[in-house]
Amino acid sequence: MDARVMIELRDLQVDYLVQRHGYRSIKEYLVSFGSKKLLERKRIIEQVDLDIHTGECFGIVGRNGSGKSTLLRVLAGIVAPSGGSARVHGRVAPMLALGVGLEPELNGLENARLCAALLGGDRSAIQRTLEHVRAFAGLAEDDLGMQVKRYSTGMMARLGFAIATANDPEILLIDEVLAVGDAEFQMRCYAHIDTLKSKGSTVIFVSHSLGEVQKLCDRAGCMEHGRMVMVGGTHEVGMHYHRLLGIPTNP
Repeated sequence: MDARVMIELRDLQVDYLVQRHGYRSIKEYLVSFGSKKLLERKRIIEQVDLDIHTGECFGIVGRNGSGKSTLLRVLAGIVAPSGGSARVHGRVAPMLALGVGLEPELNGLENARLCAALLGGDRSAIQRTLEHVRAFAGLAEDDLGMQVKRYSTGMMARLGFAIATANDPEILLIDEVLAVGDAEFQMRCYAHIDTLKSKGSTVIFVSHSLGEVQKLCDRAGCMEHGRMVMVGGTHEVGMHYHRLLGIPTNP
């Protein structure tokens, strides 16, 4: 494996401003004459240090609210760090929550064309995206001509994955969205991820399924309360995650 580091996280911290308990509305806050602050700072990610290399598939597991999705949003450039640093060396294709980045009033092919253009693609890249969507997504031409707001969750996952992987991204971010696809489509996605890895793409894969992580990933990390509490082989990290959940593990 090429040892070039594609993602460097150093003492990464992310804070969100959230509404304090005790106020049910802004009106209630105003009536109180602001005797207490309306918002408070909550730390979502704390002191994460991590290197991920080219051609590596890195899995992230953890309970809901542990910071997994926020970490991917930092890597995608959607959320800025509050402290520390996050250096991403490469062209990123994010596949985060279902429907994110898709315009509901446009049809499937129009969305493919728009997303390819927004990712900086020239005319040939846009054409490759359209051809890949037609070949890989498994959607009928009538479906591709239908507004995305009428898509099922499985259809959105098909379209989103096909768009994200059409032009061999250097870094692919996947946040649990493949779980809504059927088994046949999931297997094709896994095979395509292996192909991308063989070409040198780096993949960060968030999932609650340890089976998926162990099947796809070279290494994994477990997050808990915003911290990366363990990084290592997928089996060892999976056992640690099961212990956090109170699930009996075999040595």
